[in-house]
Amino acid sequence: MHNPFTPVASVSVDPRKARVHEEGWQSWSPSGSYALGDKPHRPTNDNWATVCYRPGVTVPEGAFQGEGLLALDPGDGTPVRLWAATDPLTDVPSIRLVVTDGVAEVSADGPVKEWTGATVQSVLGEWADSLQLTAPRPAPTVWCSWYEYFTAVTEDDIHENLRAMDTLDLPIDVVQIDDGYQKALGDWLTLSGRFRSRAGIADAIRARGRRAGIWTAPFLVDPASDLAAEHPEWLVRDEDGGFTHAGRNWGHDLRVLDTTHPEAAAYLTEVFRTLRAEGYDYFKVDFLYAGALDGVRHGGDDGDAAALTAYRSGIELIREAIGEDAYLLGCGAPMLASIGLFDAMRVSPDTGPHRRPEADDYSQPGQDPAEFTGVGRQWQHGRLWINDPDCLMARPAVETRERWAAHVEATGGLMASSDRLLSLDEWGVATTRRLLGGEAR
Repeated sequence: MHNPFTPVASVSVDPRKARVHEEGWQSWSPSGSYALGDKPHRPTNDNWATVCYRPGVTVPEGAFQGEGLLALDPGDGTPVRLWAATDPLTDVPSIRLVVTDGVAEVSADGPVKEWTGATVQSVLGEWADSLQLTAPRPAPTVWCSWYEYFTAVTEDDIHENLRAMDTLDLPIDVVQIDDGYQKALGDWLTLSGRFRSRAGIADAIRARGRRAGIWTAPFLVDPASDLAAEHPEWLVRDEDGGFTHAGRNWGHDLRVLDTTHPEAAAYLTEVFRTLRAEGYDYFKVDFLYAGALDGVRHGGDDGDAAALTAYRSGIELIREAIGEDAYLLGCGAPMLASIGLFDAMRVSPDTGPHRRPEADDYSQPGQDPAEFTGVGRQWQHGRLWINDPDCLMARPAVETRERWAAHVEATGGLMASSDRLLSLDEWGVATTRRLLGGEAR
């Protein structure tokens, strides 16, 4: 349960020049700076509120709100103010700001500490520096199957692009198979009919001098999966005894794996040890918000703190299974609760071959929302992790591909291509080669 909001500061502002930075809950939650007259991005339906924003939190009309971090540039020449969670790993308060008669009233539903700085991005960076994390490792360059093939990807598609990388002389370190190789969410070791052998494709990738990568959504379970049928006791429950609802995607409802259950934890360990043994050493773990949802877990329940503790222990279990040398990329992840766990992190919603998101909801796929939040979170790069701005798409069918490529390049973060490589024209090949061939990040 969320605590009541209590006042933490009153700050005079210049209403014409002041700006507020909202930090969203997870990778896909809109994050960035607004003028006081702007209408901040909010969920446009209940499902997206669960899947892409902080679940169970509705921000009042006329209020700004950051999850664990909120910054204010008063616009009058006085320092930028930042309010930050005092224990960001396990207690992420919502921080709210409302302006009345030229005064910003700031409140929070948990403990926060105030910082001051010169700019919004610099004070956020100084806060991140204060955590004294080890500098993240440089990211490998990646080809990912998602934005061309989506869930219809086949083993033959991977082979075709593997050959094309050589033909086109593209500097790609990792070939990452995305969603579609598995039978169902939760049944990670059972192949869909479009793949013949996970170990075999990993061998083929490695035989060409590249690394094998793979996608999972480790905390999500399809109700129609074998796992859900055989082990309902492994799923997080709600207070009424039903299953915790993780939203709806892929045309069906989603349930949550309870990694505090010893047998479920052992299963997840087996999944990742198996993938590692088959030759995969780059892991994209996605839809991670599900692991931090409130619910009744085997390990006990104490609201937000217990959920975030369960989430962190679940990621730590994955890291232990894959080994310290494997590369771990998070996505759809609760941001502050993920600090210290990942090599790289998606810092925006998905991009897309189109610019505008569905229903103009800035948590949904599209180049505009991916740019907005990616820019707003640039301060995280090199401090909390390597930022993943999402994949380059350089094929001719992609809207405003030049602008999207410029954004990806400007972030200096993880560089990944997601085209059918043989569909690239001369500009697409040259751009892909340039972005992936840049200095080590």
